[in-house]
Amino acid sequence: MTEALGGQQDIAALAKGGRTNTVGFVMRLVARLPFLFIAGRIYGPDMVGRFALAVVVVELAALLATLGLKRGLAQALANTDRPHAHVVWDGMVVAFVASLCASVVLIAFPQVMYPDSDIAGLDRFLPCIIFAIAWSDVSLAALAYRLNVKAAVTARAVVEPWTISICAWLFSFYSLRDGLVMSYVASMAAAMIASLIPFIRTYGLPRGWSPRIAPLFSMATQNIPLAGADAIEWSTRNVDRFILGLLFAPKVVGIYYMAQQVASIPQKLKTSFEPVMGPVITKSLAENNLVAVANQVRQVGFWTIAAQLGIALMLTIPGEAVMGIVGPQFVAGTAALGFLLAAEVVASTGTVCESALVYVARVRNLAISMTMMGVQIGLSFALVWIARGMGLPIMYQAAGPAIALMVSIGITSMLKARFLHHMLGHVVSGFRWPLVWAGMAALCAGGVFTLLPKEYEWVELVIGIPVIFAVYAFIIWRWAFGPEDRTLFRKLPGASEPSLIVSEEPAR
Repeated sequence: MTEALGGQQDIAALAKGGRTNTVGFVMRLVARLPFLFIAGRIYGPDMVGRFALAVVVVELAALLATLGLKRGLAQALANTDRPHAHVVWDGMVVAFVASLCASVVLIAFPQVMYPDSDIAGLDRFLPCIIFAIAWSDVSLAALAYRLNVKAAVTARAVVEPWTISICAWLFSFYSLRDGLVMSYVASMAAAMIASLIPFIRTYGLPRGWSPRIAPLFSMATQNIPLAGADAIEWSTRNVDRFILGLLFAPKVVGIYYMAQQVASIPQKLKTSFEPVMGPVITKSLAENNLVAVANQVRQVGFWTIAAQLGIALMLTIPGEAVMGIVGPQFVAGTAALGFLLAAEVVASTGTVCESALVYVARVRNLAISMTMMGVQIGLSFALVWIARGMGLPIMYQAAGPAIALMVSIGITSMLKARFLHHMLGHVVSGFRWPLVWAGMAALCAGGVFTLLPKEYEWVELVIGIPVIFAVYAFIIWRWAFGPEDRTLFRKLPGASEPSLIVSEEPAR
């Protein structure tokens, strides 16, 4: 009875965390759309492509600089006898030192960020913002351990996207060359401040603390598999952009980047559960409750697949109209958009399974990810070369990396689901057949609107997308959702739903 109640409370915690961050997802979407519009209409695909290549390198460096603390900090806090404030500030020191090293390397070799264009203006100094990204990630991870996801919503869904949107417009009057870079720096700095304020309120300043070199080194070494898993997960979604930068002009990269940004909408929704998945899973693992871990993975897996498939259908069926919002030049990226959205759907199971694998089989999880990323890279080059040999248009060639991503990430999901099933001894897949019926019905309903003449594309957006959502949501709610699934939308009967916004008084 106690275990059943604990399982209900865990699902309730996951549901409330998902709801809180889903609100943040919607807010981030609303704030991000102006940036895509401004970048596409004012700066154009060439400047967007150049910016996209620089950012992919800087964000990878920032991710590596956290040394796996985005996921590993929860475990470090759960297994320590030291004051929690001391542990999290140790992590901040580690992230700062690693960020400093990464910044020095990239400032010395800026060609890594701009492989296909000249370096001028503020280009070389973009890496100075790496520490802000890393500090924001670590501080939000520390807050997630206390199940405070409101801070992440504020920083990532409000402050960061609105800052970059407003600054991109303002800085366009100053410089079309440096405007996007300057707006990115401003948004990352603002997000860091928005993360640090609740972090300091919650953990306080570390009184009587001094950095411990040996534990810091040990923490970094132990987190290598976690850092690798984070880096591989991130690289899987961004290496395609870098490959395009090596093979095509910045304009092509810019068009693909916009398709990638639209496709990242369901990916952002998937991360709605990540802040609470880590603490809930580590708690169940500490109790050796493998059944609970499997239930949590299976439940969140279904929620994410259902949400991502719905969003993918709403964005793919009227794909040309969606890309046309950003600008007429970006409609050429519609094919890439379709494959990228499909990739996000098939990635759902693997990503949720990885939330548990990083704790129960770190090295083997990393080995699977690295192997499949190698497959993705090789397949990306192969598909581009095959398309070129067939004489296909440039943007069809550029869709090759998106196809490679979809294929490799689908195989990765299957492998990780089977592996976690073997490790836990219980089913972890969240797939349910009504998802197929709902998808087919939504495809038929939305397909009717694509038959309209081109001058009525607005109808696809204004009426078609709501119709697709309504048909899909009705079937999912009626035939796929059970009592536990509806916990995502209401409190679990008979169980108190734990608050995810905890006291901000400093703890031990």
